[in-house]
Order: sequence, then C-alpha cells, then structure tokens
Amino acid sequence: PVLAFFLLLLTGCNKEEPGEQNLKVKNDTPEHAALLFARSVYEERTIETALSLSTPRLQRVLNSYHINSNVQRHIFNLKYDNVKIIPDGGNKIGRAQFAETASVTLFFTGTYGDDHIEDLRSVKLLRQDGQWKVDRIAADVM
Repeated sequence: PVLAFFLLLLTGCNKEEPGEQNLKVKNDTPEHAALLFARSVYEERTIETALSLSTPRLQRVLNSYHINSNVQRHIFNLKYDNVKIIPDGGNKIGRAQFAETASVTLFFTGTYGDDHIEDLRSVKLLRQDGQWKVDRIAADVM
C-alpha cells in the first residue's frame, strides 16, 4: 500500500496541463524553432538563445535591442508578465522536409498588469545549414 501511494503521488506530479499533449512539436521543424525562439524571448533572462535561433539579419536587429523586454516591445510588439505560446496546429506534414522557407503562426495568451491579452504573430523562417532560423516577426492580420 505504501509503494502504491508513492507511485500514485509520483505520477500525479508529472501530469500535463489539459491540451498540453497537443502542444508538442517535433524537433528540427519550423514550428519547434519558432516556439523556442519566442519562449526564449519571454521566459529567459538573456537574448542568447534567441540569437542562436536567428538569421544573421535578425541577429543584428536583436543585438541593437540588447535585452528581452526591448525585443518583446519592438520586435513582437507584445508585452506580457505571464504568457503561454502555442504554435499553429495546422497539418503541414511533409511540407518542411524539403522547404527552404517557412511561416509559422504563434498564438500568445497571457497577462500584462491587469490586462488579459491574446494575439497572433507570424514567424518567418529560413533553413540555413540544415537548421531552421527565425528571420522576421510580423503581426498576423486575420
């Protein structure tokens, strides 16, 4: 009975949020690179990860803003205190295997101060040396 209790306790600690299984994206895809880039800007203390996931053109732009909060304000034009970022779940299987360019829509939902903010951003990526790199961010117009 004690062992069963601890096993139950351990499995309860590893539960994913509802719908979390749908948020998983494969490595080496444009969706994965775009999601890592955006999460690094909003969740990390420095822009180093974002720089490593960027094309040289975007690296120059990011370096001019120096810190994450400036990148949030000027590149994404979205400020959050807490944010959840979800890639578009569109079925694009096989599309990225041979492509050299890609566009991924990211859904942002979170809070800034007392405001609840939901928005979309389109992330344009290029394949460079076999890896997907973010080249630009644009507001998605519906």
